[in-house]
Amino acid sequence: MNCFAHALPFLDNPYFAVGCCIPDWLNAVDRKVRAREKLAAPFVDHDDEIVSAIAGGVVQHHQDDHWFHQTPVFNELSLRFSVEIRKLFGNERSMRPGFTGHVIIELFLDAYLHMQNPGKMDSFYEQVESVDKNKVQESVNLFTTRTTDGLIFAIGRFQKDKFLYDYSTDQGIIYRLNRVYDRIGLLRLDPTIQSWMPSARKRVYERAGELLSGFATPTEDN
Repeated sequence: MNCFAHALPFLDNPYFAVGCCIPDWLNAVDRKVRAREKLAAPFVDHDDEIVSAIAGGVVQHHQDDHWFHQTPVFNELSLRFSVEIRKLFGNERSMRPGFTGHVIIELFLDAYLHMQNPGKMDSFYEQVESVDKNKVQESVNLFTTRTTDGLIFAIGRFQKDKFLYDYSTDQGIIYRLNRVYDRIGLLRLDPTIQSWMPSARKRVYERAGELLSGFATPTEDN
């Protein structure tokens, strides 16, 4: 799952919602730093309410990913998309088709949830804006595998770029994925993928209910 899907049910608790995004933000800014569930869990009952909320969000992130990545429909679509992308790229044998087939489902789902919950993404960015970034970094450094001084920058960049809005268009997703691929050393997406994406987006939207089954939606008690 991606940032917005993780945080959406918890927008009434800014630090918890931010905590839901911490593993992904750390992965973007420093791949050697990990906020693992087993390290965050002891801090869920911390006396400091902010530390507790952030740790709770990190735990929630990992629990979300655990069930989401095991759902039959996710695995079905991820495999199908990977095969289709591989063929589209001339039977490419690198990890790029598999990675793209996996992550593009999550980006489409963020776009779907944005469409289905008007105004909520605006609220999410407002919540991120409201937190004390220094306090977030200090709290996260209590339970990460190693300390980081890059999280403040990562949160600021997330606020400034507002890239979650880009997932509503296929061109926006391609642009953002290519930025990621530049960072991790994968080849950029071949432009031919743009002709494939409307069909893939349609299939994800049609099966969003299955993909999100068991997900704590904003309409449920949280």
